[in-house]
Amino acid sequence: MLSILSSTRAIPEIGPIPQHIAIIMDGNGRWAKKRLLPRIAGHRQGVEAVRDTLKACIERDISHLTIFAFSSENWRRPAEEVKLLMQLFLAALEREVANLHQNGIRFRVIGDISKFDPKIIDCIQRGEALTAGNTRLNFTVAANYGGRWDIMQAVRRMIAENPDLATDFDESDVARYLAMANAPEPDLFIRTGGECRISNFLLWQLAYTELYFTDTLWPDFDAAALDRAIASYRQRERRFGRTSEQVADQQRNKIPTITKEKV
Repeated sequence: MLSILSSTRAIPEIGPIPQHIAIIMDGNGRWAKKRLLPRIAGHRQGVEAVRDTLKACIERDISHLTIFAFSSENWRRPAEEVKLLMQLFLAALEREVANLHQNGIRFRVIGDISKFDPKIIDCIQRGEALTAGNTRLNFTVAANYGGRWDIMQAVRRMIAENPDLATDFDESDVARYLAMANAPEPDLFIRTGGECRISNFLLWQLAYTELYFTDTLWPDFDAAALDRAIASYRQRERRFGRTSEQVADQQRNKIPTITKEKV
């Protein structure tokens, strides 16, 4: 069985353009407040920013985009806002999935979707089935997702399917049950809105991801803002525990790196 390479077990392939970008889309409410609009207006505009970001990723040959749409902690928000967010989520699914398919984008949702309305669950499942064969861009939406939940569900599934691992397992055993098991770890994490936290998002997967924080509010995030994030990424030295000298030697001698490992 092939598993996507773990950055703590081996050095992944590194290129000038991140192949997997993960985004926390923060600032929708503040964007609306600045314009004397209801918060939901900011969330609606945020959907437009997602559409623009998908297009920009395709144009830049980025293979994976993962966005944090609704965390397991977002249920704490005012009930009316949560209700409106669920309505917006359903409307976006009904409107956008066909467009994703027409553009060759594979759509997936990670998280505990059992808490959602049956209509939302049905739209998710039909969208995933419709786009399963697409390869132009892998688009993952984290909804009712939390990094700690992900690790816990992975351990539970691992033990349920392999009881002998309950007392003796390693990283690779758990990794294959994570929600993002079939995707490379993010190269670049972006959070908009000026906050500098990862907020329980992809805790396992962000171990060696480059972090980028911007004051830009999510509805204002566009292709130029994405390019600024990528430019910052290109200035980083990705050492993965090595020294700068080792990185330089590898680049000078073009020592190959392994991109997958057998587990």
